[in-house]
Amino acid sequence: MDIRSSIAAQQYAATRPATAAKPEPGGSGTLANAARDFAATLQKGEDTALAAMTGGADSVSLVQALAQTELAVETAVTVRDKVVEAYQEILRMPV
Repeated sequence: MDIRSSIAAQQYAATRPATAAKPEPGGSGTLANAARDFAATLQKGEDTALAAMTGGADSVSLVQALAQTELAVETAVTVRDKVVEAYQEILRMPV
């Protein structure tokens, strides 16, 4: 092993923590929060629909919960489409 490659490996190991992603306080990122909120919105819609079927919720709250769920799903699909589009654009870039 060349002495230069050994030094380079040591320097890389020393600087690697500086380039690592820093976790946000609380241990959760923005994407994780968005996924959690999306799941909570879907669960609320399901709970309200179940309550409406059993007579525990009125039709106005059911319509509001379903509208929020529909908006959340449409937003998630739009974000997914944009991510796929960006990925495909990256694949089309010449190397």
